[in-house]
Amino acid sequence: MTVTVNDIDALRARFVRLDTPAVSDALDSLGIPGVLAGIQARVPGLITAGPAYTVQYRPFERLGGTFHGAGNYIDDVPPGNVVLIDNEGSTTCTNWGGLLTVMAGLQGIVGTVIHGSARDLAEVRHLNYPLFSRAVTMVSAKNRAKVTGLQVPLEIEGVRVAPGDWVMADDNGALAIPAASVIEVLERAEAIDRTESDIRDAIKGGMPLVDARKQFGYSEPWKPRNA
Repeated sequence: MTVTVNDIDALRARFVRLDTPAVSDALDSLGIPGVLAGIQARVPGLITAGPAYTVQYRPFERLGGTFHGAGNYIDDVPPGNVVLIDNEGSTTCTNWGGLLTVMAGLQGIVGTVIHGSARDLAEVRHLNYPLFSRAVTMVSAKNRAKVTGLQVPLEIEGVRVAPGDWVMADDNGALAIPAASVIEVLERAEAIDRTESDIRDAIKGGMPLVDARKQFGYSEPWKPRNA
């Protein structure tokens, strides 16, 4: 099922009540690869989810003294989207910093996930902006990397992400969810979360873990309890 604009806020509210482990387990149950490996939270405790606005960077060799900026796409990102940047995992220059963070907040962008590097973390943390990246460096992308594609499919550590696919990230890392599977993945993740909550309550009440797992269907926690 493809998600319409009117669904985005309601779906995000459901996703952020979960965590990426539950959503990852839901993806696993459907055989869908989704983990964007190596990406970490830069502002601990925040979670984001939303459709991906994809940005592709590639390194280039500067010729002569011509100045090459790092990209001015930010004005075109719709509210409610997550900016997903692919710079081939580069640790040599950054693709996000303080000015982009300020603009993102003003536009209602809900987070940024970078297969590459970020900087200006003190400002990002002061603004409490959900930022996730593979690395951190102070080195600018100006004259080192340039935007080679906007709203194009990306492939990050073997996971293909198309514009409009959903991205979710928290302290555990980041993952992508195909747009056509968002509803099914979300419903399975919610069921997984309920199952684990029931098991947690049972063992706190004195039940052995092995019995609690059996009683609440731990081996297939996305299934309805009466199935």
